[in-house]
Amino acid sequence: MIKLLSKSEGATIGIQVGGKIDKAEEEKWIVIFDKLLEEHRTINVLVLLDGEIKVGLDVVYEDLMWTLHHISNINKLGFVSSSRVLKWLVAIDSPFAKLVGIDEKYFTSDELQDAWDWVKQ
Repeated sequence: MIKLLSKSEGATIGIQVGGKIDKAEEEKWIVIFDKLLEEHRTINVLVLLDGEIKVGLDVVYEDLMWTLHHISNINKLGFVSSSRVLKWLVAIDSPFAKLVGIDEKYFTSDELQDAWDWVKQ
């Protein structure tokens, strides 16, 4: 399940991701992100990860290919989760993301409002 978060506006989009994500849902969201990029040259993305996520390799591949193709169009990428593993992964990845012009930051679930404030700056 991928759901649009209500505080999304302008060049900033927030999504809640959880449960099972199939290829049809991934393709639907790629269209949404492509339309957002047609309106705005760069975008800010907040991803709220909700519980366990189940995706197939085809979904992961499609998401990765889209991201690599549009990497120069992503300004900020905020992750909100209670996962210590994700916190660690973002800490490792953020210096590499910075090299390609993406500010990347992890927030705990209790810091959701801080995440919105940061991603909209």
